[in-house]
Amino acid sequence: MPKPTNKLTAAALAAAKYEGRPRKLFDGGGLYLHIQASGRYWRLKYRAADGREKLLALGVYPQVSLAEARKARDEAKARLARGEDPQEVKRANQEAQADTFQALAEEWIELKRSELAEGTLRLTRRRLETWILPALGKRPIREIEPPEVLRSLRVPESKGKHETAHRLRQRIGQIFRYAIATGRADRDPTADLKGALASSPTKHRAAITTPGELTHLLHAIDHYDGQPATWAALRMLSLTFVRSGELRGATWDEFDLEGGTWRIPAGRMKMRRPHIVPLSEQARECLQWLHAMTGPSGLVFEGLRPGKPISENTLLAALRNLGYTSDMMTPHGFRSTASTLLHELGWPPEVIELQLAHAQRSQVAAAYNRSARLPERRKMMVAWADYLDELRENDQGNVVPLRRA
Repeated sequence: MPKPTNKLTAAALAAAKYEGRPRKLFDGGGLYLHIQASGRYWRLKYRAADGREKLLALGVYPQVSLAEARKARDEAKARLARGEDPQEVKRANQEAQADTFQALAEEWIELKRSELAEGTLRLTRRRLETWILPALGKRPIREIEPPEVLRSLRVPESKGKHETAHRLRQRIGQIFRYAIATGRADRDPTADLKGALASSPTKHRAAITTPGELTHLLHAIDHYDGQPATWAALRMLSLTFVRSGELRGATWDEFDLEGGTWRIPAGRMKMRRPHIVPLSEQARECLQWLHAMTGPSGLVFEGLRPGKPISENTLLAALRNLGYTSDMMTPHGFRSTASTLLHELGWPPEVIELQLAHAQRSQVAAAYNRSARLPERRKMMVAWADYLDELRENDQGNVVPLRRA
């Protein structure tokens, strides 16, 4: 293959401007710069094996330099010499790039926006970007093999992040199954990794689980002298044991204070299903007190920044100020506290689980159960609030009989 005669220079290109009409600056071997009003574009004119004249786009100047354009021209000429069509090769490469693991991961995340909480999706994206995409992001998803996935998962595992590694394996598998369903992959390599990762050490969220410890915590909350919204949030967590994110994002239009009901919309629930929280008289009094400061519309638990809810760190800091470190009690721990004591005191497990809004075994059951056994749940929430009051009045922190349904 004869070497093209190069005619253009870097200085000539830098000086080349649009002068009212399109023009072409030829270099050699079919390469030229097409100067238009919208920009300056590298083009390669060539003849395919069937004799047809074709144009191959090589990029935009100056992002693609003269040297880079010539290199691309020479590579295209080499393909022609091998009987390949550079345009078809480029198209195939673009299609392969569209089916990379990263592209499929982005599609899967968008697909799940209606099913998973925004915080869950943010965490998933951050984990993928940190641990998986650097190695697998640009790889065609159809070509990824189990050992490659395992090598990526070994990185967080080697740093003691066993749960992260297992969660990532689960998400990667979901992305591959989506790729299979849409015809972009043939198999899920994570299926071959069963047992390949070290088991996650059992780690329970910090929580208080005895009446005596709970008594001291309730007294500590009663004497909290920080921001009113933070105090109210701690009190409401103890009374309703919802997830802290569900509480912090609450808006006044979700509450029927007169009817004693809090309806959390599906978009703010972890399981993406609406949830009903019966409000005890104590919870209603707390909200009515707060309503005078943050109502009648907008966020219930507004932080120091207008229009922004109090943060998880604010609640953690409040507990620390009360003497509770993160390995003693967390905002999420109120759920474990209530679950443990309500089970010990004889309330039906299914009623407790319904009020905790845990995942149901089937979508049919979930759709039915969001309002199921509501009278029993209301009695339990009233009894729970009364139980907390009785604990406050009991200096010894002994078990106080809990009124049952």
